[in-house]
Amino acid sequence: METFQSLLAKKLSEALAKAGLPTAGELTPATDRRFGDYQTNAALVLGKERGENPRALAEKIAAHFDVGDLCETPAVAGAGFINFTLLSGAIEKKTLELLRDERLGVAETKSTQRIVIDFGSPNVAKPMHVGHIRSTVLGDALARIARFLGHEVIGDNHIGDWGTQFGMVIYGWKNLLDRQAMQRNPLAEIVRVYKETNERAASDPQVREACRQELVKLQEGDKENTDIWNECVAFSMQDFEHVYKLLDIHYDIQCGESFYHDRLPGVVERLLKSGIAEISEGAVVVFFRDNPELADKPLIIRKRDGGFNYATTDLATVDYRVNDLKADAIWYVVGAPQILHFKQIFEIARREGYTVDLRHIIFGSILGEDRKLMKTRSGENVPLRDLLEEACKRARKIIEEKNPQLTEDEKIDIAEKIGIGAVKYADLSQYRMTDYIFSWEKMLSLHGNTAPYLQNAYVRIRSIFRKAGDAAVATPLWGVEGGTGHRPVATTLTLTEPAETNLAKRLCQFAEIVPQVLNGFRPNILANYLFELANSFHTFYEACPVLKSSEPARSSRLALCELTGRVLKHGLGLLGIKVPERM
Repeated sequence: METFQSLLAKKLSEALAKAGLPTAGELTPATDRRFGDYQTNAALVLGKERGENPRALAEKIAAHFDVGDLCETPAVAGAGFINFTLLSGAIEKKTLELLRDERLGVAETKSTQRIVIDFGSPNVAKPMHVGHIRSTVLGDALARIARFLGHEVIGDNHIGDWGTQFGMVIYGWKNLLDRQAMQRNPLAEIVRVYKETNERAASDPQVREACRQELVKLQEGDKENTDIWNECVAFSMQDFEHVYKLLDIHYDIQCGESFYHDRLPGVVERLLKSGIAEISEGAVVVFFRDNPELADKPLIIRKRDGGFNYATTDLATVDYRVNDLKADAIWYVVGAPQILHFKQIFEIARREGYTVDLRHIIFGSILGEDRKLMKTRSGENVPLRDLLEEACKRARKIIEEKNPQLTEDEKIDIAEKIGIGAVKYADLSQYRMTDYIFSWEKMLSLHGNTAPYLQNAYVRIRSIFRKAGDAAVATPLWGVEGGTGHRPVATTLTLTEPAETNLAKRLCQFAEIVPQVLNGFRPNILANYLFELANSFHTFYEACPVLKSSEPARSSRLALCELTGRVLKHGLGLLGIKVPERM
């Protein structure tokens, strides 16, 4: 199914050809709806290129434009913009098509890829904290949207389950562990012994050396140390899984750093053999002498003492994802501090001849009300599990005030959908590169650009259909889809009020917006579209009675309500946000 934007773009291309002009410029939704629904800057671009009057070129292009039954005669505005206003009949026809389409007009991409998305990636022996929200939620949304567009996605949780911190964890386990505290809260006790060991190691060389020895024993496969490591990993994974269950996030694979440990010597040998790496002062190093940006930033892949680091692991990971998982693209949803690291890794991959599309998807920070990185009063990172449970608790309070007659199970379910949805949406509605202030009051508000506002729009729509009952489908303008029970499908549609037409046009834009999200990895454009859709629905709801109107307006308005509900539910679902039937 073609969108209005793609249909108009084709007609524009034909008009340019008829006018003897090359394809140029863009066709986009109009910035000011008073002048039309779509616009193009083709004449402005061509005018600059050819040294001609852009307005005269615009008139020439408009004269060759075949409007058909799609739009009014194009209007030339300003210095040479061409504006297009859709015809009411075209909007009605397209809206009916969307009602009958399970994909709501969104076409699958023609060039599908197998994409590995590396997101989340917490460290073992530490609880997930508020800083993990952005990578986890952003990565999950991109995975959902890429899958919907037809890509094969492998979500990979590259867990930090290996490295120098385990020497300290194992030393602390053997020397400082409180068994009773361990039974009460295993992860909290592991964190405590790690911190205490770290403090001792900072001031006592003997403790520092003992920790190093414990790490060497682990790396050499010592049974006692391996058993302790396995227990630590298991306790951490239990805690992570609780968070992922709350967030409704699922990974296809969870290959931690330890998975690649046996592959690291092979990586170093391969890079030495190919001449990409060289031995320098006893270490194995990759220099980037021919790359001005990285010329003074070499990368060590094996230390003097023979130890490897996470750069070596990341190179092994690229190799595994390309050769074993057969990835066409690898997306790393990792914070901005790792920019240099990934530039180095990607450059080495390029030198090795990998043609895989490597992307580092960076993001800003979450700030507290003081505009500093969000911390607890004691200066610690805010545990993510506590934050999510607090979100559900606050949402529960709102539900108790709004709808106290709900059953206990309903209250728990709805509080989770609203609380978790609020946290996710607060993040995803921001451009990923910007920092944002975490505010409970703002994110749980039923007004403004928030998840509860959008969820409430959906709930209002479901309430219309509950009130309508069987009467919603008992009109001559409605059929019932086979096999779907009572979901109605309009057979005709009549749009007479401006609020109806505006809502229908918004609904038709869903198919234009979703594919754009992956251009620049911006879920915020989908979030903002859904907010605008909810605004258009509320305007429509206030201006156009639904159940009290007479036919054919009643059936047409019910059709608009049905389609709005489906787009809101599906659009929020692509962001990983669920909608309740009641609030």
